[in-house]
This record gives sequence, structure tokens and C-alpha cells, in this order.
Amino acid sequence: MTGTAYLISVMAIGLAITFALRAVPFAVLKPLRESRLVADLALWMPVGILAILTITTLRSSLGADGSRLLPAALAAAVTVVVHLVGGRRTLLSVGAGTAAFVLLANLG
Repeated sequence: MTGTAYLISVMAIGLAITFALRAVPFAVLKPLRESRLVADLALWMPVGILAILTITTLRSSLGADGSRLLPAALAAAVTVVVHLVGGRRTLLSVGAGTAAFVLLANLG
């Protein structure tokens, strides 16, 4: 096989693999849209993410020093309240909680 043919075949294989990897999630997603498991995951994953972030923040605050415990607890409360009041928008609640923690930690 010549150098040009080898290069073209490698590029064709790379193109096929790239196309397949980008197309497969859409092909798999269509039948999953009606799945009860996916609906349950969509409901519980944001709550799980928020719980993990809260536990991680509180754990690191306890490990650092006691002065950060109150800002961390208040920021966790802000996150929960914004999540429940703000229509369960994870990005909004995590952003508000993070901003609250940064402000409270730096003001104190």
C-alpha cells in the first residue's frame, strides 16, 4: 500500500469512527425518551448532585477551620431554597449557593 492510499484509509477509518461516536448517542436516546428509568434519573440526579456538593462543601469547611462552617451552612441553605423556589434549576441554585458561600466566606 502506498503512502497516499494508507493516509486516505486511515482518514476514512477515523471519519467513520468519529461519525459513529457522534451518531450513536442520538440513536440510543430516541427509545430511551419514553423510559421510566430516564424519567426517574432526570428527577433525582439534580438532587443527588446538590447533595454531593453540599456534603463536599461542608466536609471541606469542617476540615479547613471552624470559621467557614457557618458560611458553608448558610450557603447550603441558600442553595436548597433557591433550588426549591427557583423551579428546580440546578445551575441557578448551584450558582446562587456558590456566590453566597464566596461572599459570606470573604466578608467574615
